[in-house]
Amino acid sequence: MEPEIRRAVVADAEASAWCHLLCWREAYDGLVEPGVLAERTSDIDRRIERWASALADGWVRWIAVNPDPEAGVQDRVIGFSAPGPSRDDDAPTTLELFAIYARKAWWGTGLGTRLLEVAVGKEPASLWVLEGNHRARAFYRRHGFLEDGTRVDEPFFGVPEIRMVRR
Repeated sequence: MEPEIRRAVVADAEASAWCHLLCWREAYDGLVEPGVLAERTSDIDRRIERWASALADGWVRWIAVNPDPEAGVQDRVIGFSAPGPSRDDDAPTTLELFAIYARKAWWGTGLGTRLLEVAVGKEPASLWVLEGNHRARAFYRRHGFLEDGTRVDEPFFGVPEIRMVRR
């Protein structure tokens, strides 16, 4: 059975927040210092509040819903993508992919491609990715994104991030 992908609503905030934190733990294991990763992924209440607020304010968030009807709240949402207007002062495109994540158990299933398609389609877009996240960078390259040479120190996790652009 294939996961349903749909636009998130406020009622999805808790399950989406769990997905967000668990995806960070899975994707950034070995990329972010373990103590920092544990601390940054420990406040579920704050993450739920951020999700609920963004959804209430009309931000577009696409979620992949676990096809297992018995999945608990921590496993109900298994991936998400978040597009929006570029936040960069020197934006190379008007559209930015703020985030795209899938739970580790779903890596390699095509779920990431589906989430990318609903978020930005084939449109020109930019995104930021942890410099050391070679798996994600390869995924983006397969979808036409290239590193543009812009690099910053990402303050939340304290690691370098690079920008990738699809023109």
